Amino acid sequence: MHKKKLIVDFDDTIVESIFLQRVNRFLKTNYTFDDFQNYYIDEIIKPCDQDKFYGEFCDTNPYFDVEFIKDAKEVLYRLSKKYDIYICSGCVMYNMPSRSAQIFSYKYDYIIKTFPFLSPQKFIFTNSKEVLQGDIIIDDFLGNLTGNFKEKYLFTSYHNKSYTDEELKEKNIIRVDSWKDIEKRLL
Repeated sequence: MHKKKLIVDFDDTIVESIFLQRVNRFLKTNYTFDDFQNYYIDEIIKPCDQDKFYGEFCDTNPYFDVEFIKDAKEVLYRLSKKYDIYICSGCVMYNMPSRSAQIFSYKYDYIIKTFPFLSPQKFIFTNSKEVLQGDIIIDDFLGNLTGNFKEKYLFTSYHNKSYTDEELKEKNIIRVDSWKDIEKRLL
C-alpha cells in the first residue's frame, strides 16, 4: 500500500522555539511567547550584543532542554503508521550562516535520538521549502507553505496568529491549533 507523503516542520511545530529560552537566559528576562508577534525573537538583542549572543547560542546545544509542543511526539508516532513522514527543517541561521553547521549537528542528533520510529533518510535540512513536493505539509511559517502540496496546514504559533481565516483560505491553507487537531484531521 502506498502511503501519502507528509512533510512536517520541526522548530515551532514539533518543539517550542529554541530562541525564547536562550534570549531570556542571555538578557536575564522572563519573556513569554505572548510578548512576541515577530518570528525572529532574537531580534530584540541589541546589535552590539549579537555576536556574543550567537557565539553562546552556537557553543551550547539549544536542543538539550527543548520542550515538545503538547502531544507532538505521540501524534507523530501514530501518524507514522499511516503516512510516509519526512521531517523538514531549516538549519542555516539567517544572521550567522558560518556557524550553522553546529546547529545542524545538534538538531540532527536530537531528532535521530528522539524519533527512533522515523527514518534518518527522510530528514531534510533546508530553509527553501518551496522546492519540496508531497501530499501534505505542516509548518508554522506561512512562507514555507508555498510548494506543491495537496494539503497545507499552518500550525498556530506566536508569530502567525494575526493571519485571518480568509487570508489562509485564499492561499488554500488550513490552520491547525494543536497536535490533537492534526490527529483529528489526518487519522
